[in-house]
Amino acid sequence: MENIKIKIKRIDNKYNDIPIPQYTTQGSSGLDIRAAVDNQFVLEKGKVALIPTNLCVEIPVGYEIQVRPRSGLAVNHGIGILNSPGTVDSDYRGEIKIILFNFGEKDFIIKRGDRIAQIVLSKVFKAELEETDDLNNSFRAEGGFGHTGTK
Repeated sequence: MENIKIKIKRIDNKYNDIPIPQYTTQGSSGLDIRAAVDNQFVLEKGKVALIPTNLCVEIPVGYEIQVRPRSGLAVNHGIGILNSPGTVDSDYRGEIKIILFNFGEKDFIIKRGDRIAQIVLSKVFKAELEETDDLNNSFRAEGGFGHTGTK
């Protein structure tokens, strides 16, 4: 396994008590990222909120960070991430913020330093598009949404 160096910067020192993202276990592919809220934030049921992390990163060209939901928050509280997985591009230097949605049946309290998402470093491949009037046929052809596995 190859290690890639990512520079990380805190925006405001008043959140220095909140740990930077870290792997929870040796086999983890995602680093847990935490909420940088003053005390707590109430995410009302059926609502969306942009939760700050107080962190900026410098990702090498050719990589991205994907922001993914935490399974425990999803199954236990109905908390998910909109536009999942979110993407942090290599040329973005602003604060990473997490778009949380409360799919649950009651309000959810996010406390200072709570693990709210995970971030995964991924290799990016650039597509070279070639416009054409002809595409090779395939077994699926033009079968769309729900086409496979319906019989």
